[in-house]
Amino acid sequence: MRHRYSILFFPLHVFVDFLSLNAAFLGAYWIKFRTLDSVSEPPYASFWLLFNLIWLLEILLLKPYIFPRQLFKADHLIKKLLMLIAIHVAVISVYWVAVKGYYYSREHLLITYTLFVSLGAAFRIGGLIFLREYRARGYNNRRYVIVGYGKLAATIRSFYDTHPEMGFHFYGYFDDPKPDNTGLLTGDCTDLRAFIKEERIDCVYCCMPYIDNTRLKEIADHAEEADYQVKLLVDFRGFLLKGASVEYHDFLPVLNLSSQMLVDFRINIFKRGFDIAFSLGVLILGMPIYLIMALITKITSAGPVLYGQERIGRDGKPFTIYKFRSMYVDAEKSGPVLSAGTLDRRITPWGRFMRKTRLDEIPQFYNVLKGDMSVVGPRPERQFFIDQIVAVAPEYRSLLKVKPGITSIGQIKFGYAANLDEMVQRLRYDLLYPERRSFLFDMWIIAQTLRVMAQGRGK
Repeated sequence: MRHRYSILFFPLHVFVDFLSLNAAFLGAYWIKFRTLDSVSEPPYASFWLLFNLIWLLEILLLKPYIFPRQLFKADHLIKKLLMLIAIHVAVISVYWVAVKGYYYSREHLLITYTLFVSLGAAFRIGGLIFLREYRARGYNNRRYVIVGYGKLAATIRSFYDTHPEMGFHFYGYFDDPKPDNTGLLTGDCTDLRAFIKEERIDCVYCCMPYIDNTRLKEIADHAEEADYQVKLLVDFRGFLLKGASVEYHDFLPVLNLSSQMLVDFRINIFKRGFDIAFSLGVLILGMPIYLIMALITKITSAGPVLYGQERIGRDGKPFTIYKFRSMYVDAEKSGPVLSAGTLDRRITPWGRFMRKTRLDEIPQFYNVLKGDMSVVGPRPERQFFIDQIVAVAPEYRSLLKVKPGITSIGQIKFGYAANLDEMVQRLRYDLLYPERRSFLFDMWIIAQTLRVMAQGRGK
């Protein structure tokens, strides 16, 4: 019989946990009372029995020891242990209050659970190390083949090749011969059944769309007879990174390609409310300072106090963005040119200070109130530069699905871009925002922006 020792993992796990639980209970009793003579007498005898009964019920109801090899990792095992112990503590606490068991020692309980967590974690980590070594030596392995050759097939093989501790051994690709798989196949699909029987294959990975439904059904129907698993691989990665989600219509899985995060009404309403409140607060409370800044801007160089420029907002809609003018008048009379940073000769001395402290962006809170921008979001660009960026990095289009912001991850981590390459580098940071957008993340970005302003590290 294949994998004859795998069936022992479940009872061994149960046994060791019960052993750890009872050892922890007795050990804590001895540490607290320096004796074990009365632990089997009332009131601790019933308490001891209750500890075991609760743990047994958790095992029967939650089935905590059933998980695939892919989740057989230290962090997952310890999280599951902590969850079980948390439930155990909760039930014991309810019992304690119900029977008014104040005669039980709180210190004993604390020591019991501390020991139990330590013993349980030590067993899991030790068992994991043992299994990794055991499987690395070729034991307790699973043999698998891949039907349908392509990038997805190569990805799953690479995954198992880089994780030998999982014990999956590759036995070949099966597909219809084609020019792109010449010399790479172990056989075609007609050879699969005989190969599975001869090599005692445990798992067959079927890669969509390289395999048709008829052949997939044949493999699945044969699986019960030949005692192997069938796993279907569908490459959703490109969609899931954009916020797609899987919905279930009865038993039918449906992939929703519309980003839930970007269309979530509650998030947008909450974010808009924060934008209005925050912008009003900044503009009203800082008004005296802004008047002084406007006066200095007017005195230090000829030209208007404010500078307006067309930028591209959400869904590609143009709007006029406002700043305190930091450059000399007619700095771009020869055409659109990116700033070369604080060494740019077109920037006034006072403008350099405003850029370092990001104070030149203050008028954009008016854009936020108008609804053109948000406090936090990817920085808006001009159409002239967007066309160049998209030619090099088409993923920039995803940033046009969210409202642009006064500050962003790219502004914090990178700053102003002096050329197209730097714009693309900053883009890598800003692309993180749509998929991670949340109130707490916005607060973190605002806090980091304030730090940059206080330190004068804007560039």
